[in-house]
Amino acid sequence: MLDRAPQPVDRQLPTDEARDLISLVRDIAQREVAPKAAEEEDAGRFPREVFTLLSESGLLGLPYDSEYGGGDQPYEVYLQVLEELAAARLTVGLGVSVHTLASYALAAYGTKEQQLEHLPAMLGGGLLGAYCLSEPASGSDAASLRTKAVRDGGDWVITGTKAWITHGGIADFYTVMARTGEEGPRGITAFLVPADAAGLSGAAPEKKMGMKGSPTAQVHFDGVRVPDDRRIGDEGQGFAIALAALDSGRLGIAACAIGLAQAALDEAVAYATGRRQFGRPIADFQGLRFMLADMATQIEAGRALYLAAARLRDAGRPFAKQAAMAKLHCTDTAMKVATDAVQVLGGYGYTADFPAERYMREAKVLQIVEGTNQIQRMVIARHLAGPETR
Repeated sequence: MLDRAPQPVDRQLPTDEARDLISLVRDIAQREVAPKAAEEEDAGRFPREVFTLLSESGLLGLPYDSEYGGGDQPYEVYLQVLEELAAARLTVGLGVSVHTLASYALAAYGTKEQQLEHLPAMLGGGLLGAYCLSEPASGSDAASLRTKAVRDGGDWVITGTKAWITHGGIADFYTVMARTGEEGPRGITAFLVPADAAGLSGAAPEKKMGMKGSPTAQVHFDGVRVPDDRRIGDEGQGFAIALAALDSGRLGIAACAIGLAQAALDEAVAYATGRRQFGRPIADFQGLRFMLADMATQIEAGRALYLAAARLRDAGRPFAKQAAMAKLHCTDTAMKVATDAVQVLGGYGYTADFPAERYMREAKVLQIVEGTNQIQRMVIARHLAGPETR
């Protein structure tokens, strides 16, 4: 088989600074991330040293204000950074997306004093964040969460369990949604909880079919006491904060999905042009050529969709519908392209000697996290036809 290196994605970037940034990210991805991805995923090893390097390189706070240690980059650029990282290893790309999600509440809704105190360490101080909304009995119906925060003088005491938490047990801080009032979405408040708070613990990581290097775990809050100055936003504003964070977070998942799909396509093209049957490369056969063409078209469409949503966000315009569309299309594309890549490789695609099978296993979770694709369809339909009648 021929050694065919994938060509870098030809990106439309708004500034020379953004082009330099993508070059830096590609260098880190190729030098520090991709070479160890297969081995470390198989071993279930989280690459904390990579996240330290990303923090030192200014890549953990790209869409946030430089006053607090961020990178002042538009989402149009930040998402393309995520795509590059996810193409090298989904654990890293998705991990950066989750860290950005965990930082959103404080960056968007915190007071000036809170932001000055906490954001520099969160965005560029080597810390890693986690986002705590889902619970064992509260997934798609997030407004029914049961974790409680009760006032005790100048503090809040948090009790409950969060589930499906990326970086659960290894994060340095947790953005936590807890019930402080009435049932439903109006009784939820957001808190910034340090990982070393007494009573906070992470359970053993879930045993997953893919992304084994990214720990996903329950996080227990057993009377965790946090001062009121770690409450983010107003009491009862937490669910609105959570939904706003998820609109942006879904764009991160979409970009990661396209990165994974691009990696799967690159693997399929390299194999098809190098593998010979009946005296010629299998890429000469129309059935495979059409399959590769469809894979590439789906990826380009997904990239255009998430970038269009990002540009709306950067312009300060509503983008929730487009974010849901991007998350839906891009993650379905990742699943389809990764599955087709396995088919292109045939029997080799089903073995761990090639990364195609890992891409297929990893792609599946992207259709589930940060709102299942069924939920995305509900969101889109509500924008089109209004709320469901009851």
